[in-house]
Amino acid sequence: MASSSDMGSADFESLSSTSDVELLKRAWRNEKAAPEILPYEGDLVERAKGQIELVEENIEAYVENGIDPLVVSLYQMDLDRTQFLLRSYLRVRLLKIEKFMFHSLKSEEAESRLSEQEIVFARRCADDLAKHFEESVLRKLPENYQSVLKQSLISEVDDMVPEPHLDTFVACRSKSHFTLNLYEEGESTQTEEMYRGDLYFIRYKIVKGAIESGKMDLI
Repeated sequence: MASSSDMGSADFESLSSTSDVELLKRAWRNEKAAPEILPYEGDLVERAKGQIELVEENIEAYVENGIDPLVVSLYQMDLDRTQFLLRSYLRVRLLKIEKFMFHSLKSEEAESRLSEQEIVFARRCADDLAKHFEESVLRKLPENYQSVLKQSLISEVDDMVPEPHLDTFVACRSKSHFTLNLYEEGESTQTEEMYRGDLYFIRYKIVKGAIESGKMDLI
C-alpha cells in the first residue's frame, strides 16, 4: 500500500495548475461571447478528457489509501471545475449549432469549424427540422414557397437561413501589442495600436482574426 507521501508525489498534478485548464477556460469564454461558432478545440478537449480521467483515478486511489479527506476534497473541487468548463464549452457550441444548423452545413469553411460528432448532430437537426416543416407547413403552401432555405424559389440566396451577426460589438482584451486594421478590406487602411492588457469594445468582424489567432480574448 502506498504511503501518504508517495500518493502526494509528482505523479499527480492539480488540474488548476495546468495550462490546459486555462486554455479551456479561454475557449469557453470566447465561445460564449462570440456571435458565431468558433473553430472546435479538438486537441484541447481530448487532453482535458484525459486529465479528468487521470484525476478521477487518482482521487479514487487517494480515498482507498486513507489520504486526508481535506486534500481529497481540494482535488475534487479542481476536478469539478474542469468538468464544468468542458461541459459548458460543449453545451454552448451545441446551442449555437441548433441556432445556425443550416448555415453551419452550407459551406466547407463553416463545416470545418465543427467536430465530426457536431457535424452529425447538425445534419440530424437539419434533417429533422426540414422534415417537420415540410409535413406541418410547407406542403400546404404554393409550390414556389415550399423551400426550407428560401422565402421563394426565385430567391437568389438562402434568405431563410439564420446567420451569425458579425457586426455585433464585443468586449475584448488584447494579449499582446500589435497593429489592427479597424475596417474591413477595401473600406479603409486606418489602423490602431493594440496594447497588452487593454480593453476594447469593437465590432466582432474586426477582431475575428485576432481572436482566432490568440492575440485577443473575448470577455
